[in-house]
Amino acid sequence: MYSALYTKMAELTAEGKSFALATVVRVSGSSSAKQGSKAIIDAHGEIAAGWVGGGCAEGAVRSEAVKCIQQERPRFITLDMSDELLGVGMPCGGKMDVYIEPILPLPELLIVGHGRIAEALAVIGRLMGFSIAVNDPGANRQSFPDADRIVTEDFDLSETPITSRSFVVIATMHKNDHLWLRKALEGNAAYVALIASQHRSKLVLDYLLTTGVPAEKVNKVWAPAGLDLGAVTPEEIALSIMSQIVALRRGNASPVPLKASCAATENTHADKVIHECRTERG
Repeated sequence: MYSALYTKMAELTAEGKSFALATVVRVSGSSSAKQGSKAIIDAHGEIAAGWVGGGCAEGAVRSEAVKCIQQERPRFITLDMSDELLGVGMPCGGKMDVYIEPILPLPELLIVGHGRIAEALAVIGRLMGFSIAVNDPGANRQSFPDADRIVTEDFDLSETPITSRSFVVIATMHKNDHLWLRKALEGNAAYVALIASQHRSKLVLDYLLTTGVPAEKVNKVWAPAGLDLGAVTPEEIALSIMSQIVALRRGNASPVPLKASCAATENTHADKVIHECRTERG
């Protein structure tokens, strides 16, 4: 029944594209969509395959799907179609619960450099669910068995593209670290860190400022890298860096006291109840 939809999901996944899968899990009253109806929504809010209803229902689901993709979190929403206004569509008079799940390519941990810290980072990064790329002339498969990609020749630093889903750790032992920092900042990497001493870090960051890199970008560099765990060994230093990456990646969710969380679930299990007919996205 959904073979075309699953085929489309496989295609988007193979292409490394972000999308969301919306599933109607419950319907009460009158609704054009039925329980189990599914749709794929791309990162721009367009329906790529499937169907979860027309009019208000589709517009609201598309809008919420974009937010799910951006926030990298699933949502459970309730659509109250009894408030749909004349002129946009006749009121259906029903309600529909929809579960929206973002499906994203793995975030990439780009390790520039080699050595024990870099090797440990690759191991921990794989355990944390990252795709691992290593760029260094001295890197090899024996040292980085968990790496998805190893680049040993990259004279113009073009072999490992950097995007907003890249987490970049520079461990070059002062070799071209300023060039890699500039490249990572230009690529708007999600995280940029330099493994260096406090003194060396200051020298490199000051140099970037004198060469025209905006201060707001330079301030995004974590240098020295990692959380202050009192790390001593290379493995502990790698753990402190990966801990910082995980904390920053997950830190946009505000912790809620247990009592407040339980009280909220007494009223509704939905992340959002939509009463209005909204077709805009955002």
